[in-house]
Amino acid sequence: MTSNLIFVTIMVMKRFSEIMLLLVFITAAGCAGLEVQSDKIVVSQHEGPVYEEVLPNGLKVIAIRDENAPLAVFQVWYDAGSIHEQVGKTGLSHLLEHMMFKGTPKYGPKTFSKIIKRAGGIDNAGTSKDFVYYYQKLAPDRLHLSIEMEADRMQNLIMDEKETMSERDVVMEERRMRYEDDPQNLVYEEVLSTAFKNHPYKWPVIGWMEDLRKVTRDDLWDYYKKRYVPNNAFIIVAGNIDVSAVMKKIRTEFGPIPKGLELPALNIEEPLQRGERRVFVNKEAELPYVFCAYKVPNILDKDSYALDILWGVLSGGKSSRIYKSLIDEQRIALSAGASYSNFNRYPFLFYLYGTSMPDKKIEDVEMALYREVDKLKEHPPTEKEVQKAKNQIEADFIMQQDNLHYRAVTLAQFEMIGGLELEGKYLEGVRNVTAEDVQRVAKKYLVKDQRTVGILVPVKKK
Repeated sequence: MTSNLIFVTIMVMKRFSEIMLLLVFITAAGCAGLEVQSDKIVVSQHEGPVYEEVLPNGLKVIAIRDENAPLAVFQVWYDAGSIHEQVGKTGLSHLLEHMMFKGTPKYGPKTFSKIIKRAGGIDNAGTSKDFVYYYQKLAPDRLHLSIEMEADRMQNLIMDEKETMSERDVVMEERRMRYEDDPQNLVYEEVLSTAFKNHPYKWPVIGWMEDLRKVTRDDLWDYYKKRYVPNNAFIIVAGNIDVSAVMKKIRTEFGPIPKGLELPALNIEEPLQRGERRVFVNKEAELPYVFCAYKVPNILDKDSYALDILWGVLSGGKSSRIYKSLIDEQRIALSAGASYSNFNRYPFLFYLYGTSMPDKKIEDVEMALYREVDKLKEHPPTEKEVQKAKNQIEADFIMQQDNLHYRAVTLAQFEMIGGLELEGKYLEGVRNVTAEDVQRVAKKYLVKDQRTVGILVPVKKK
């Protein structure tokens, strides 16, 4: 399973690796003769409409026709990311993702993946703080396999006690390798748990080791029955598909699944941070590392577009300010940059980070990062810098059209965060950013009182 929708390096990567933007659309002709219950045709800003339908049990389906796609993709998204866990029971979302491949009475352990593979397709899954999703890529005439098996495991998962504990041990080993044995990821984890005091973004998607040790089969079963229900999920299906036939099959397989309890939306506010927070991680490592995080809004706030451009000016390639200053000119950092995750469901963080050269101090790297931000606060970026950042963001966005899976993921991300209409606003928002906007958001958000800093202090191996 793709647990690297777990997003430690994933979240530190720029959003287009993480979000995988742009979508595909069905033509108007592709909608003719659809058998509709509760339906809506949403017109895209690009090539045509996206077909939406909500089944009586609350399951939403979004269908996209692309006559040029050689394969089809089928994705089921659940509102079951780690933000829905509780203190003392972290890691359930990711562990359940693993267990979803253990089979049902109809399709035994590992049968799902074997059937998809025999049909010439691939399947996988991913877990983030906000969501879990399962997907298959296969020929359009094999979509019935995905529809039948995903509907089956939505309600009939086998969760054997012994198998659950065995998979729990697999996840614990995964945690050791990816976090506890990776110094920089450990710093990232510590910074998040320090930056957020109340919001569940504070705990890692994979869970705390102590919670994983105590998890029970019943904990996982209760989470599955509560969150893996039609009205807490939606489907994205895309490719050179017969929309009418696909929708008929989805209604047949998913329609009879009972609606679950209505789950309240997460309503947790993060208290105002009133001063810098610092955390030090003593860990075996070759070089020290600094990771600075500022609280910032997500894409639902218009300031996110200017923060996007700010990221580009600071860290958008080798000609960006941080690279030129810290790596090329001062030569104090082996690596350094910035990152902004604006496609989170709730306000998240803007990062600055750097690894010092062997003969340099990490304190000098940290101060140099702040100086680059301060320069933008004093004087706005040049029009050339702003335009370069815009071009880079737009190019990354549009390039995702070449991958049907990523386009479907993007559409799902917009749907999850605030609705499909966000897709039509994103590039317009980026294009409208001015140099003064970039200066303004740097002054507003990248301030000391809103900053949490993590320092990796290398120690010798015992």
